[in-house]
Amino acid sequence: MTPEEETEFKRRRKSRNVVLAAVLVFFVLLFYALTFVQMGR
Repeated sequence: MTPEEETEFKRRRKSRNVVLAAVLVFFVLLFYALTFVQMGR
């Protein structure tokens, strides 16, 4: 693997990790909001 390919691979992996973290945070907030609404009833 050339240095250019390795840099591109690391960049893609980092951006994928950022997207996965954002999705995870979204689901945690969604779960928290649903729980909060259920308790409010």
